[in-house]
Amino acid sequence: MADLTGDTELQSEVLEDLSDAFRYRRWLAGMALPHLGDDPLEVGSGLGHYALEWLPSVRWFTATEADPARLIALKERLGHHPNVTVRELMLPSEDEGAHSGVVAFNVLEHIPDDVAALRGMARLLRPGGKVVLLVPASPSAMSRFDRRIGHVQRYTRASLGAALTAAGLRIEVLHYINPVGLLSWYVMVKGLGMTPRNGRLLRLYDRVVVPGARWMERRGGAPFGQSVFAIAGT
Repeated sequence: MADLTGDTELQSEVLEDLSDAFRYRRWLAGMALPHLGDDPLEVGSGLGHYALEWLPSVRWFTATEADPARLIALKERLGHHPNVTVRELMLPSEDEGAHSGVVAFNVLEHIPDDVAALRGMARLLRPGGKVVLLVPASPSAMSRFDRRIGHVQRYTRASLGAALTAAGLRIEVLHYINPVGLLSWYVMVKGLGMTPRNGRLLRLYDRVVVPGARWMERRGGAPFGQSVFAIAGT
């Protein structure tokens, strides 16, 4: 994570518990990859699951974390790769860089001043670089679980677009993904109060639902979804 709000131990548990959703992870990683360039930085790398998907395709990769325990785990997991830098980063930040892309999956919703965080991401880019984002969608889906892991908001396409514009970024892609996932969230997480975990249900969802969600995304997206995906340039 880029910010230390919420139950950081629960955040780490959930990151590890969702490792079985490999089709979902590869789908999202593949959506981001064409926009990362040769020297991207990931904000809030967590336990490194997405980083490992991207490493073979980039010249250099910078993984970052704000949580001390996850930063140690990230260094242990990625430190032996010859084309990886692992460093601490918390947003908002005044740090500057010249990265080809900055990617943040399920991070921005933890940061109260999201516009300042987006400006911080833009400062880490070289001219022409891209910011690639994935955030949870639908404010009405905010649950007790969201609040426990430190989500301060869930987005609509309009609200994320407004934050990107306010940060001085130029929107190139902005759409919802995974509508079935949002419906499942309403029932399982918000309605029944369940915590997302590895297990038979997650593997079934990954095997059956994710291919359909990918097909819908290729056909032009959906009017609602579990997440909002965005690409913006400087």
